[in-house]
Amino acid sequence: MSDTYLTVGESATATFEVQGSQFLGHVAPVDTVSAAEAFIGRVETEYDDATHNVPAYRVPAGDASERTPDGEVMLREYASDDGEPSGSAGKPALNVLQQREIRNVVAVVTRYHGGPNLGVGGLARAYSRAVKDGVDEAGVIEERPHRRLIVGTGYDDSGTVRGVIESSGVEFDADYDERVRFELRVPVSEVTDLVERLNSATSGRVDIDR
Repeated sequence: MSDTYLTVGESATATFEVQGSQFLGHVAPVDTVSAAEAFIGRVETEYDDATHNVPAYRVPAGDASERTPDGEVMLREYASDDGEPSGSAGKPALNVLQQREIRNVVAVVTRYHGGPNLGVGGLARAYSRAVKDGVDEAGVIEERPHRRLIVGTGYDDSGTVRGVIESSGVEFDADYDERVRFELRVPVSEVTDLVERLNSATSGRVDIDR
């Protein structure tokens, strides 16, 4: 069972032209199916004048701790041709993610049609290149499995809670409303220890949704 995996380091877009058709390969790191779908939706909205927006992603199917019998994280893989000839777009896009062995990643290839028809082979090469170029632009990094935690607390304990979170070095966002809400991105291997520290520091007065 591996504690690390390969993904992209940041969101990026690569652009090129093939015989009059413009291709834009957008990629981004995501941890959940909902985050992948949200990214696809944003690209479709921003490029709603495009001929096609072809999506593909590889993300954990559920919680990052859910694993197959051989110890691998269960992945959901998805791709769509979005109106292109069957097998000419979505599958080549997904194949790049599989061959590079990267996950927790979403890709959308935007195409503005122009010039002659490229044929199934030409389209497959173009969609593959768009994802490859997007991945190269974003950079491949080694990452550890993470889990999202929501920590709720009253204002009296908020400083203590924030101090524990900051000392742990995890990524987080804070929302100060009637109660204070922290959204954390915690390495799976560190979740139990951090939860124990938060409960200990507040005598169990925090609400932790994991």
